[in-house]
Amino acid sequence: MKTSHVKPIPEGYRTITPVLTVRDAAQVIEFYKEAFGAEERYRMMTPDGKWVAHAELKIGDSIFMLSDEMPGMESSSPASLGGTSVWFFVYVEDVDAAFERAVAAGATVKMPVQDMFWGDRTGEVADPAGHRWTLATHIEDLSPEETAARGREFFEKMMQGAESV
Repeated sequence: MKTSHVKPIPEGYRTITPVLTVRDAAQVIEFYKEAFGAEERYRMMTPDGKWVAHAELKIGDSIFMLSDEMPGMESSSPASLGGTSVWFFVYVEDVDAAFERAVAAGATVKMPVQDMFWGDRTGEVADPAGHRWTLATHIEDLSPEETAARGREFFEKMMQGAESV
């Protein structure tokens, strides 16, 4: 029954909420706690206690959901798909410290921390479930024109390197 005092978007949620499918969700949740300081808000197990049917976690001011890959569900983990086409971009106060914390917790380095042309210092890791996380700290305010000029230079160099391979 719908009542007028119920918010259409629950308290603490944003308009878009990512939902992850993973293998061994209980272990992945512990990794997110250790690597990214995630807070576990809720966990519901399947009746047999075998799988995490639904969990909600919060990193900073952002909530996301996850569940185990289970028979009968139409979602697959990156491990089953052989990779992922989606990753998370997370702004943090100190990217170098956040990156070190994630790696110490078991994340795989995909791109070391470095200053990027758009004014962020970023590094990229993959979590044990196969999801990718770009960690960033904004270090420089640029105009759209400055960003475009630096971007052109960056992509020209990248394309030249790709041609020589």
